[in-house]
Amino acid sequence: MKNKIKQTIDKAIETLQKEGKFAEFEMPDILVEYPKEKNHGDYSTNVSLQIAKIIKKKPLDIANILADKLIGAPDSFFEKVEAVAPGFINFFISKDYLQEQVKEILKQKEKFGTSKIGNGQKTNVEFISANPTGPLTLGNGRGGFCGDVLANVLDKAGYKVTREYYINDRGEQIIKLGHSVLRDEQAVYKGDYINDLRKKIKGNDPEKIGEKAANIILTKMIKPAIKRMGIGFDVWFSEKSLYVKKAVDKAIDYLSENRFTYKSEGAVWFKCKEFGDDKDRVLVRKDGVETYFASDIAYLKNKIERGFDNIIIFLGADHYGYVARLKAAAEVLGFDKDNLDAIVMQMVRLFENGKEVKMSKRTGNYITLDELFDEVSLDVARFFFLTRSSNTHLNFDLNLAKEQSAKNPVYYVQYAHARICSILKKSKTKNTAGKQNVKLLNHQTELNLIKQLIKLPEVIEDTAKDYQVQRLPHYAVELADAFHQFYENCRVITEDKNLSQARLSLVLAVKIILKDTLDLMGISAPAKM
Repeated sequence: MKNKIKQTIDKAIETLQKEGKFAEFEMPDILVEYPKEKNHGDYSTNVSLQIAKIIKKKPLDIANILADKLIGAPDSFFEKVEAVAPGFINFFISKDYLQEQVKEILKQKEKFGTSKIGNGQKTNVEFISANPTGPLTLGNGRGGFCGDVLANVLDKAGYKVTREYYINDRGEQIIKLGHSVLRDEQAVYKGDYINDLRKKIKGNDPEKIGEKAANIILTKMIKPAIKRMGIGFDVWFSEKSLYVKKAVDKAIDYLSENRFTYKSEGAVWFKCKEFGDDKDRVLVRKDGVETYFASDIAYLKNKIERGFDNIIIFLGADHYGYVARLKAAAEVLGFDKDNLDAIVMQMVRLFENGKEVKMSKRTGNYITLDELFDEVSLDVARFFFLTRSSNTHLNFDLNLAKEQSAKNPVYYVQYAHARICSILKKSKTKNTAGKQNVKLLNHQTELNLIKQLIKLPEVIEDTAKDYQVQRLPHYAVELADAFHQFYENCRVITEDKNLSQARLSLVLAVKIILKDTLDLMGISAPAKM
C-alpha cells in the first residue's frame, strides 16, 4: 500500500507539472508512514514539506493542491485525503478497496505479500558462525533466529538466498581449546564438556587435540543444537579450507600487488584507514602468522568470487569494530561496500523470578541454548528472541515465556490461529474466492482487521530493506489483536447466510496471513490449543 500511495503521488505531481501548477524538479524519495494518531488516517506523507523549498510554495498550499488532485483521480482508492498543518497529507483508504482485498488474499493465498524487489539477486546471509570451542549460547540463539528469519523474508521479497555458517576451525582459539582439554597452564575453556572431551581425546599436541575437540563440538554439540533451532544451512564453510587452498596467501598477494599493504615493524599491514576504518590493520604478524582478519579477507574474496550481489553478516556484540574494516576490504576487492551489511547483535540476559540467571550447569559461565530449550519451547524462544531490534539489549523473561495465557505474546498469537481453525472447522467452509459478498463487511472492526491484513506486503518489503526483523512479531501481535477484537464484536456464523459467508471469508483470509507470518518466523501455527 505504501508503494501504491507513492506511485499515486508521483502521478499526481507529474500531472500538476504538466498543468503548470508545479515547477519541474527531481522527485525526492517520498516517505509514507503510519500516523501515530488514528484520526490522522491510515497513512500519511510529508512530501509537501520535502518539496516546498524546491518549488517555492508554502507546504500547506502544496498539500491542499495535492490532496484535491489525489482524491479526484479516476483510479483513486481513498475515502478521504486531507491536508493538515504544517503540510502533511493524511490518507483514509476506501471501504470498497478494503473489501476487495479480502478476495485478493483468498485468490493469492500464501503468495500474498510476495515481492519482486530482490529481482533474483544472489544474497549470502552468514549467521551464528560460533567458534567450535563450546556449546551454543543465548547470544548465538539471538543471531541465529534473526539470521534465519531475515533469510525467510528476503526469499519472500524475491532474493535468491544462501544461508551460510563459517567454521573457525584453525588458529589461536583451536590451540587454546587443545590446552584446555590438556588442562595445562594455558587452559582457557572450562566446563563439563571439556572434561568429557578429555576422556575421549588422547595425545600431547595442543593443536591436534584442539582440532579433534573442535570437530567433536561441531558435530555433537553445535549442529544438533542448530537442528533443534529449526535452522538449515546451505553452506558450512571451513576457515581451514582457505589455508589448504592457499586462498589467504592469494588474498594478501592481491592486496600487495595493488599497493594496499605495507610492511612495518616486521609485520604486513592493510591500508584500511584510507577506506574508512579508524586505523590500519595487521594481516601478517612479525612471526609470520596470518591474523584472523587475513582469513576474513580471503573468505570475503571467496564470497565475491561466488557471485553474490549482497553479503549480510551477523556479528556478536564484541565485533562492532569489525564493520568498518570489512567494508574497507570489500571496497579494495572491487565489491560495492554498500552491498555488504554487518548486523551486530547486542547481549541477551536471562531472567527468572526477577533475577538474572548467570551460571550454566554444563559450562559454568554461560547459559546454553540446549538448557533454554529444556525450559521453553522452540516457538517461544524464537518469538522472544525476535521481539527486539538487534542494536538493543534483550532481557529474556523465563517466567513470561512459560506463561500459557494472553500475557504471553506467542500464546496470544497462536491462540488466534487456533480459534480461526475452530471457526472454520465448525462452518466447514472452503475457499470461495469471488463468490462471497464482501460488501457486507462494514463493521469497523472488520475494516480494521482488513487494514492489518494488507500491511503484510509492507512488512516484507520494509524488512527486506532495513533488516529489522522485529517487525514480524509486532505485526503478528497487532494482527491477532485485530482479529480478537473482530471476534468479540462480530458474530461470524449468523442466521444471515450471506453475512456469515462474508465473515467466514474474512476469517479464512486472516488464517492465510497469520500462518504465513508465523511461517516466516519459523513458528508453528496450531489448529487447536
